[in-house]
Amino acid sequence: MVKFGLQFKATLENVTNVRPLGEDFRWFLKLKCGNCGEIPDKWQYITLVESVPLKGGRGSASMVQKCKLCARENSIDILGDTITPYNAEDSETFKTMVQFECRGLEPVDFQPQAGFAAEGAESGTKYPEVNLLEKDWTDYDEKVSESVGIYEVTHKFIKC
Repeated sequence: MVKFGLQFKATLENVTNVRPLGEDFRWFLKLKCGNCGEIPDKWQYITLVESVPLKGGRGSASMVQKCKLCARENSIDILGDTITPYNAEDSETFKTMVQFECRGLEPVDFQPQAGFAAEGAESGTKYPEVNLLEKDWTDYDEKVSESVGIYEVTHKFIKC
């Protein structure tokens, strides 16, 4: 079992507490088979609410899949207690947002989509529907008459 951390980086404008919202948040990943190196073209998503039993009674994982090339069964599990918000003081630096426990898989790409939330840095205004698919998001905080935004979203994976 290897743990991988998804490190998130963005430029935040007047927002903080950027985080995935809810246990049904979809982490869209591209996963590489650790046995043969195959990387499927399609994005796959995993959530905290989905749990699949592992063969041999070894617990469960967020997703179990069989490699189409080598037929090896691999799994990935979201470590829910590692999910951490990205805050104003983290702006423009990499910060681990979540960790995944992998058996035979390695995450190689992440596609942020809908389901993120944020709040105004000064006002506390809630933004429950932040979509980062375009790598940028903007809005207006009427409480403090300021624009708010999340820009230049990028990521990397690290071994934990």
